[in-house]
Amino acid sequence: MRLTHFIFLLYFFNLYSCKLSKLELKKIEGKQIQITENQLIDPEIEAYIKPFRDNIQKDLDGVLAYSVNTYSKSEGELNTAIGNFMADAVYDEANPIFKNRTGKSIDMVLLNHGGIRSILSKGNITKRTAYQLMPFENSIVVVALKGNQIDSLVDYLIKKKRAHPISKLKLTINENNKIVEVKIKGKDIEPGKVYFVATNDYLYNGGDSMTFFKPNDSLYVLNYKIRNALIDNFKKTDTINPTIDDRFTQLK
Repeated sequence: MRLTHFIFLLYFFNLYSCKLSKLELKKIEGKQIQITENQLIDPEIEAYIKPFRDNIQKDLDGVLAYSVNTYSKSEGELNTAIGNFMADAVYDEANPIFKNRTGKSIDMVLLNHGGIRSILSKGNITKRTAYQLMPFENSIVVVALKGNQIDSLVDYLIKKKRAHPISKLKLTINENNKIVEVKIKGKDIEPGKVYFVATNDYLYNGGDSMTFFKPNDSLYVLNYKIRNALIDNFKKTDTINPTIDDRFTQLK
């Protein structure tokens, strides 16, 4: 019995001592594992993923429309065919949503030249095309701006002299960069009027130094990605054939 008691006490003492001991992290070691094309593929994981991957690829490669030519954002000085298409597509797809929710109409669209991330190649257009053009998750917002803020927007376009995609705005400047004509939907800008400008959340938050969006009378978040607007527009349009026009020009 004494030996049994001694063993029990020894076990209890060791257990109690372990609880009192404080563990401390002394060292962290790591190593880099290169993931290359030669990496072994787990057959079970590959078999599980394959149906999902094949379905995504099939969806991305489904033909939506046809492009008559190849269009690039570098083809054009103050407006480009591809930029005009994108701005018009945003207007065409976002305006019905905005009107249904608010009873109002979008007056103009302004996007950014740098947001066009790919050419639009001649031939079949797919969802993959939309992801290449707009790989970002930028969403469409509509900002209510007074006429004097529109003046700041116009001044920005004149100063930058870059082919930022616009729709429903017509701007003509002379050789000295002075305004010859500026209209929204064919009408002169009224200082006290509120204009509803569709743009993306990146620009609304000051991207590309577009600080004129704040402050504003109201902000309407459509929860509608620009990429999805392009896809919806492709589905509705059999043949894509945009042009460089006179929406922003400079007289020589």
